[in-house]
Amino acid sequence: MILSILLLTAVTLERLGEIWIARRNTRALLASGAYEIAASHYPAIVILHATWLMGLWLVAWNAPLYIGWVGVFAGLQALRLWTLSTLGRRWTTRIIVMPGEALVSTGPYRFLRHPNYLVVVGEIAVLPMCFGMPIYATSFSIANALVLTIRIRAETDALASSNARSVRSSLRS
Repeated sequence: MILSILLLTAVTLERLGEIWIARRNTRALLASGAYEIAASHYPAIVILHATWLMGLWLVAWNAPLYIGWVGVFAGLQALRLWTLSTLGRRWTTRIIVMPGEALVSTGPYRFLRHPNYLVVVGEIAVLPMCFGMPIYATSFSIANALVLTIRIRAETDALASSNARSVRSSLRS
């Protein structure tokens, strides 16, 4: 029980820290001339993640931990830290486009187009499995897949459009 509470507390604190970092980065990016696109789906992401974590607090706080799954979750956290440190001040939970900026192609982005989404997909599935909850993991994974389909399509379109504008503007120079 204590280990379950510690794991849930760590994840909750991590998420709160990420919200703080994302808001700070978003404000700085917008102040530097960036703009947000496809904001209409963002509340669905917030609701999904908040419901997922609150539900885990309600049903898993006293569940036994499955150490193998905790190891997988720890691996996802390592990938998360690598992704966030690679993006630095460009990381945010929203889709923010900075005109003229090249796409990041270092760190995990050398190998994956959307490493942070891989982490999110993994977390949604793996954290419930740490508590032996496959139905919970599957249910939220399906909901997450629906939201991420919208999100990734919007982000891909925005990045392609922004990249096209950068190419067009460099051709005019």
